Amino acid sequence: MRRRRGWLLASLAVLLAASGGGYVVLAGPQEESGRSGDRRADGLPPATAPVKRGDLSSGLQVEGTLGYAKERRQNAVGPGVLTWTAAEGSVVERDGRLYEVDGRAVRLMYGATPMYRPLKGGDKGEDVKQLKQNLLALGYGTGLDASDGAFTAGTTAGVKRWQKAHGQKETGEVAKEAVAFASGPQRIRKNDAAVGDEAAPGKPVLTLTGTRRSVRFALDVAKAGSVKTGEKVSIDLPGGGTAGGTVESVGSTAHPDDPPGDGGGGAGGGSGGDKPKVEVTVALDAAAAGAEGPDRSPVTVRLTGETRKGVLSVPVNSLLALTGGGFGVQVVEGGAARDVRVDLGMFGQGRVEVTGGSLKEGMRVGVPTT
Repeated sequence: MRRRRGWLLASLAVLLAASGGGYVVLAGPQEESGRSGDRRADGLPPATAPVKRGDLSSGLQVEGTLGYAKERRQNAVGPGVLTWTAAEGSVVERDGRLYEVDGRAVRLMYGATPMYRPLKGGDKGEDVKQLKQNLLALGYGTGLDASDGAFTAGTTAGVKRWQKAHGQKETGEVAKEAVAFASGPQRIRKNDAAVGDEAAPGKPVLTLTGTRRSVRFALDVAKAGSVKTGEKVSIDLPGGGTAGGTVESVGSTAHPDDPPGDGGGGAGGGSGGDKPKVEVTVALDAAAAGAEGPDRSPVTVRLTGETRKGVLSVPVNSLLALTGGGFGVQVVEGGAARDVRVDLGMFGQGRVEVTGGSLKEGMRVGVPTT
């Protein structure tokens, strides 16, 4: 059995399949590499590497950006002049001021339903229930039953106590522009308007995020099927250190380039900015939720992919294109070398799963010099 001249160059001859199945498509036989040191006078390869048995993963490595979860815009509700805004990078908690229009504060309350109407006695709904829960949490809702969504006399009394604490007129009613509901504490990522600007309904004032750290990256559409919600990943953080994370979402809409607002979220394991990509969001594990690093810092995300247990593998660059087709490796034993045909399995971590040829763990196979 004779091999084609020269080892396959992994970076040129091997293309990993994008189907997520773990198999490969390889270019045709390569010509002489032309590099000095590929062969010795005695016919032995210039270097060897061991055949290993162990677990092999087909994971991807992609570039992403460190940010914060649940980014959204906070729009003005009513007209007026913007007289104050929370500082960029600051965190606003329950009852804290997000911004002021004409000197009147818009305060943060927790809840999933947006503030879409003024709230007053006799109103019913989820927004009323949220208001009552916030009044109780802040200590203004003594005696309130927050299990229902009815704006009762007790709710009116609680609102008056809340208004008095902030030096407001004690009307017992909550104006639509007085409160903004959000899922929890909010971080000010960006001021979309400056103090002195005219606020108008629907006009952005702030860009907000949650306080939990997250990572986003762009992935070629062809590879998106290999990433699943709930999959565990490893993240190399800015300045060193590694954090664990979980894939929170995989986008269903393809973009022609990096996702909007991603700030150059990474190559996504592909090349060429014109390739369609989807956005993937990763939530950092609780232990890494306070990961250090400025917003939009570059990070490396390592996706585990498929794992094969206890397989034999060799370095990708040890592969030879054999005469008549197929692939093999050059086994070096007892001062002699012989070409052995192998069948290829999954690629990953710079290695390839091999079967056949009576290969055994610990054998040495030839590799080219670097």
